[in-house]
Amino acid sequence: MTILDRYIIRQYVVAAFFGLLSFLCIFLIIDLTEKVDDFLDAKVPTDVILQYYVAFAPEILKLMTPVAMLLAALFVTGRLSTQNELAAMKSSGISLYRILIPFLGVAMLVVALSVYLNGWIVPASNQKKYYIERTYLHRGGDPSQRFNIFFQVGQSRIVTVNYFDTQTHTASRVSIQDFADTNLTVLYHRYDALRMQWQAATDSTQRGWVLLNGDHRGTVELTDPVIPFQRLYVGTLNLMPEDIEKKQRKPDEMQYGDLKEFIQSQQRAGQDVSRWLVDYHSKLAFPFASIIMVLFGVPFAAGRARTGTALGFGIAVAVTFIYLAFMKISQVFGYNGDLNPLLTAWLANGIFLVAAVGNLLRVQK
Repeated sequence: MTILDRYIIRQYVVAAFFGLLSFLCIFLIIDLTEKVDDFLDAKVPTDVILQYYVAFAPEILKLMTPVAMLLAALFVTGRLSTQNELAAMKSSGISLYRILIPFLGVAMLVVALSVYLNGWIVPASNQKKYYIERTYLHRGGDPSQRFNIFFQVGQSRIVTVNYFDTQTHTASRVSIQDFADTNLTVLYHRYDALRMQWQAATDSTQRGWVLLNGDHRGTVELTDPVIPFQRLYVGTLNLMPEDIEKKQRKPDEMQYGDLKEFIQSQQRAGQDVSRWLVDYHSKLAFPFASIIMVLFGVPFAAGRARTGTALGFGIAVAVTFIYLAFMKISQVFGYNGDLNPLLTAWLANGIFLVAAVGNLLRVQK
């Protein structure tokens, strides 16, 4: 690594860091301004509000990283051009391609960090964020992904859960149906309960599920008596609280492995998984936008007489807005199954990469 590389990397990292920090602060202030009335009306404690925005920060960092990378590329390259440092580099035989190397080196490191952030940190923080929204602000998100959850446990048991509270490990409106092993069309036992709670193992109790306020029917014959109960231990049912939590989560709350496992389970059940496949591939595709933004920003700023902070900020926001808008539009076609999910996730990257390479080729080297 030469002195020139270290000089460019230092400027670029500092500019990208402060750009990302600025975007983070702006978004947090705007969101707090919009939600402050909701927090006050719901009497949300101050520490919970702080937890909410700590959990919200990784999602903002994920979305704003390409913007900060583009803004920093425009700003640093523009300043090099304005101070005639770029001209001095070129006159000494250093091409624009060589100048791009330290920018791309930083961008590739950011991509690696973003892949980890997007795949593991953001889903974990989103779980906390969505829980606070559901608990205090009563914002449930997509009901289809949180209610009426079905499990087939083994070959002869079906468990239906209306809603599962991940914090208390309590399910509401539960139905357990056991079918005869010899004939899966014959219902052998059925349990219906208002709640089902996970019981940890202690000296006096066994680990497993406990049904609360329900009834039990031996068979489906209408003449058979219905036996009510207040509390009934039913064992583990080969179903852990983590299994229900995974089923209930949205794609934004799932890590790479969890989302892949969820998609495979839905495929085995015969469900259309186009939407989830798009989300899965997008988790990997979006971080690479940082490299594309560098390939676009450095040649663009190098080809102009000067790229000031205000102009660079405007260009960065405009380009990123177009990129995100195009990505969202293409996702609609992927969700509907009109486009291959893998192609949908990488389409925006491919088109903007072609535009960035075209812009690089037209600039004087």
